[in-house]
Amino acid sequence: MSALAAAGVAVWLLVEARAPAPPRLLVGVDDDRLKWTPNPLDIVAAERELGADAVRVWVSWYGETKPGPVRSTELDRAEQAASRIRVVLAVFGFARVTPRTPAARRRFCAYAGAALARVPEARAVVVWNEANSPVYWNAGAAAYESLLARCYDVLHRVRPSVVVLDSTASAHDPAAFLRALGAAYRASGRTRPLVDAFGHNPYPESAREPVSARHRGGFLGEGDYPRLAATLDAAFAGTAQRSRAIWYLEDGFQTAVPRRLAGLYRGRETVATDPPAVQAERVKEAIRLAACQPTVRAIFNFELVDEARLAGWQSGLEWRGQHAKPAAAAFSSAARAAARGDVRCGTGP
Repeated sequence: MSALAAAGVAVWLLVEARAPAPPRLLVGVDDDRLKWTPNPLDIVAAERELGADAVRVWVSWYGETKPGPVRSTELDRAEQAASRIRVVLAVFGFARVTPRTPAARRRFCAYAGAALARVPEARAVVVWNEANSPVYWNAGAAAYESLLARCYDVLHRVRPSVVVLDSTASAHDPAAFLRALGAAYRASGRTRPLVDAFGHNPYPESAREPVSARHRGGFLGEGDYPRLAATLDAAFAGTAQRSRAIWYLEDGFQTAVPRRLAGLYRGRETVATDPPAVQAERVKEAIRLAACQPTVRAIFNFELVDEARLAGWQSGLEWRGQHAKPAAAAFSSAARAAARGDVRCGTGP
């Protein structure tokens, strides 16, 4: 090697050494159980044993201005959990209580701020859930923009470092909703951001498709990340909304319940499901793919333990009764690899 070439290599190594490391992926689970037990750290220990570094907890809202006694107890337990794991509070209700008026938005944001004040160690707060879904929201993108803008200021006054997130679902044309959200934001003339990162739930369109599947039309799954990122760039270009970071707040793959555990469930299954081994592969691939998407910062599996209602979700890493699925081991290895930054991109499906 010539002296000039050697000098070039030395400079390249120096630049590489000084370059900041890419952000590591935060891997967590959606798990409300810690709210319902007087010993939330036992739940956290189980989550951490699986390799989860974060937990998202639902804080339900029905129109009140501050949490009542029951909700306050749940939040106090979330604060205990925050000493051992990163806690994300998802504050929302359903469509029937959509805060459509300025007064309702003030009540909701005051409630969200009071919830954060009871969990001051919370890493992030999600403002509503799946605002493009008629199940949760019925006031359009402009009303959601107004809610985000108000809550952003309220939450940052409570904790300046909190990460404020919105939420969209893979179905119900999230790209169109985000474009409308950006248009409303531009029309408002606001000079402060709406969010610190964009929350999205990239569920698959069917149980039969791979995680990396790409879709046409209004559906945005995890494999449609390029369209999601491009939509955010176009919707908010030139505005005060600088961050385009994405958090996958829910993703999950439902499994069939084995006959030996059927007595732990009730009702009838209403959707197609994956065999447990396929779910394990899907969970592993979802984490790997998220770790390789440049602006994705987090992914949460919905959920840790199956719902008992078969009409609900059986996408947990455990069946009912603390029976681990093959997905538990797959999640654990993939989550730890992502936390180390030890994910090989450009390989696999």
